[in-house]
Formats: sequence, C-alpha cells, structure tokens
Amino acid sequence: MISVIDYRAGNAPSVLYALRKIGVDAQLVSRPEEIAAADRLVLPGVGAARATMESLRESDLLDPTARRVRNDAVPFLGICIGLQVLFDHSEEGDVDTLGWLPGQVRRFPPDHDRVPQIGWNEVRFLRAHPVTNALPDAGHFYFVNSFHAVPTDSKDVLGLTEYSVEFCSVAARDNIVATQFHAEKSGELGLRLLEGFARWDGSSC
Repeated sequence: MISVIDYRAGNAPSVLYALRKIGVDAQLVSRPEEIAAADRLVLPGVGAARATMESLRESDLLDPTARRVRNDAVPFLGICIGLQVLFDHSEEGDVDTLGWLPGQVRRFPPDHDRVPQIGWNEVRFLRAHPVTNALPDAGHFYFVNSFHAVPTDSKDVLGLTEYSVEFCSVAARDNIVATQFHAEKSGELGLRLLEGFARWDGSSC
C-alpha cells in the first residue's frame, strides 16, 4: 500500500488517481498515526516551499514523516515541491526546509526563458536506479516550476534537465527518490515511474 500525504497544499488526489489507474493500492493520509503505519510514502505538491512547510508543520506531519523515512527507511517519493523541500533551504520564501539532502533551491535566472517553466521537457537519467529502470535513458516529462534544486553532492543527482540552466530534475539517495516533474501528469513514462516506485524496496541498487 502506498500512502500519499495529503497536507492541504498539494496535488495528492491527482497522484492517488494515477496510482490507482495502474492498479496500485494507494490511500490518502493526513494524520500522524497514518504516516507512522505507512509502508511507503509519497509527498506530492504544488505551490510554494514556505506554504508547504507550514502546512506540514500545522498538520503535525513533519516529525512522523521524518521518522518513517529517515529512521525506518521506508521507500519515499517526492514530486515537484516534494523534491524541493528535501534540501536545506529554498529561496522561495527564504525558508529552511527538511534538510534530508544537502543543497539549496534557487529561482531560475530571470533573464532567460519564461518563468515559470510550464510544459514538457527532457530528462536525461545519469545512472541506473530501480525506480527508473523501465524508462529510456532520456524522455519527456511535464514540469511546472519556477525554482530548481542545486544539490551539494553530485551523487544525489539522478536526472538532469535544461531550462535556462542545467538543473537536477530527479534526485535520489538511499530510500529517497524525488522528481521535479509531475509524474502523475507525464503520460506513459510518468506512470512507468510510479510503477517502478510501487515495486521498489527502498534499496539504491
């Protein structure tokens, strides 16, 4: 069973629908005790980093999510803002975020391209990973973002995309994987990624 965290500021119902479309058992969770019992977790999201952190905190979901992911090592998938809050700090609202991965989240340069990025863009995968093994080495996925992650450790970068700058569009470390793009809106390739996550045991190889 995949538990999709519903913290009132995300696109959790869309992710739930996509998982059920591919025949995966999934549920929305919004209480600490539900997260404490989860076998695997998805943190989706749209909107701003500060609002996301405030909503998670007000819902008393920060600590139980951290315990389940960091201490118990359940498989975790972050989507869109669910990737950005994994890092130490975001320029979006000048807010400290979860700090599970070292790095910063920065705004796209204002003098290049249109911000926010909205639409399909290519992701190039840099290495094999159980969640993405069923995907081609490069493919197009659907993005909506004005900010992008800059990991401190290049080993945490699983996929790269170009939009004004080359940026980390997929991050992965241990039992954590996250995508800047919306897997649930990315057609067949996005569904394949969700299937890969549903089968994943949380190991990195």
